[in-house]
Amino acid sequence: MPSLTTKKYKSDFVEHFKGDESGDRSPRQTPGVLYSRAEPTSVKKPKLLAWSQDLANELDIDYPHETDVEILGGNKTTASMRPYAACYAGHQFGNWAGQLGDGRAITLGEWGSKKGIFEIQLKGAGPTAYSRHADGRAVLRSSVREYLMSEAMHYLGVPTTRALSLVTTGEEILRDMFYDGNPKYEPGAVVTRVSPSFLRFGNFELLAARKDVNQLEKLVSWTIERYFPHISGENKLLAWFQEVVEKTAFLMTEWQRVGFVHGVMNTDNMSILGLSIDYGPFSFLDNYDHRFTPNTTDLPGRRYAFGNQPSIGYWNLGKLANAISPLLEDVEPLEEVLNSYEESFWNGYYGMMGKKLGLDEVKKTDKELISQFEKVLSEVQPDMTLFYRLLAKLPSGIQEENIPGHFQECFYSELETSETASFKKLITDYSKRVKTNKISRETSAAIMNRTNPRIILRNFQLHQAIEELEKGENKLFLRLQEAMKDPYSTGGFENLVQKRPAWAETKAGCSMLSCSS
Repeated sequence: MPSLTTKKYKSDFVEHFKGDESGDRSPRQTPGVLYSRAEPTSVKKPKLLAWSQDLANELDIDYPHETDVEILGGNKTTASMRPYAACYAGHQFGNWAGQLGDGRAITLGEWGSKKGIFEIQLKGAGPTAYSRHADGRAVLRSSVREYLMSEAMHYLGVPTTRALSLVTTGEEILRDMFYDGNPKYEPGAVVTRVSPSFLRFGNFELLAARKDVNQLEKLVSWTIERYFPHISGENKLLAWFQEVVEKTAFLMTEWQRVGFVHGVMNTDNMSILGLSIDYGPFSFLDNYDHRFTPNTTDLPGRRYAFGNQPSIGYWNLGKLANAISPLLEDVEPLEEVLNSYEESFWNGYYGMMGKKLGLDEVKKTDKELISQFEKVLSEVQPDMTLFYRLLAKLPSGIQEENIPGHFQECFYSELETSETASFKKLITDYSKRVKTNKISRETSAAIMNRTNPRIILRNFQLHQAIEELEKGENKLFLRLQEAMKDPYSTGGFENLVQKRPAWAETKAGCSMLSCSS
């Protein structure tokens, strides 16, 4: 297989669009261009910490040798690479932020393989024209989280960008983790990210804000031709936007399925391909709380809380619709496509919940049961992951008085009398419904266990792994890396299948995080 050093890279995006080729990385506005040339900045001592061999096999990439590690750390590029940082804009926390861009991500080039063409991107490889007042670097803490989570989401079956490698830099970086005036030095790292495209809603918003209709039309046409080649005909733009709406709706159902909370659903963090992208202060749910946000910056509004993600997906699509509207004489059909999001999401959501609950089909009355699940689980707040795996083990004909005991291990606190009553009723109603299934209980449980993960990357476990790595130990990191490859397993890795311990509820980095990394 070719190595990172010997491979000839493509540069289709760079060749198709205007860019600033000066190589100037000083922070500035770059009107009229979609990217700026950005050579990675070398580091003291790049060392390979992690390598996704499964992804490498898919892309036909040989295991990295010493020179390849230099590329992964940002110390070397090859003759066929044309490194750049993309320029885009976006709405952040509901407000227009203007020009943004890749502040610490540098795309090296496009890698062709039997699986298609993929962009290879370094995150944390130094400043770009869009770094603003930052250094373009990333700390080990955030890099470990992104590397493990993007690969974990892949194995969960959730659309996502991937991570090929994690390299430590041998350098220390100053960071104020909670923006509280207490910065400290942390070890630096670089993640190699892989995706068919890193295009976001914000790429299109940027051109609309500039009123650069010609470039906007060119970007839309190029995007359709390259990533949606099956779309043709007179109404290609509407057909394309319809697919973006459907992909986004599906992504939202998948996040809700596994209990993933992104934390920073700004329009510049929304993939045009419907992928999970830009892993920052994310978290899986521990206790089932619709109002949970893992991002300290998102307080107190909780705009990006778990329960708000589907509606934010729609809001963000509205901003994309606004951006491409100058390309249409009549925007009413565009509005109709946008409004189809609700039906697309709810159809997908109820279908997904039917599988989580092991139903043979979702009837009208089942929608009421699903709503009952949402209401009661939000009230009693069990550990989401443990609860659904225990639900799959629910004995047929369980007596009402035995219900709390069956689920005891998934609760974070003792239920009050009213909570116990509503929970018993929920499980009793569910048990009655499952008995009407046209499939066996064994088949139903198998569907549930293929839909509800047993192993997720919990924040407190990630935090423990990061603390160990900072001390030079990698035992837990390697264990998490291996466990995430089989999240729906029925056994193994028992010590990772546990709810958040009490000590982690308030410990920094184990519950909530900031955007700073």
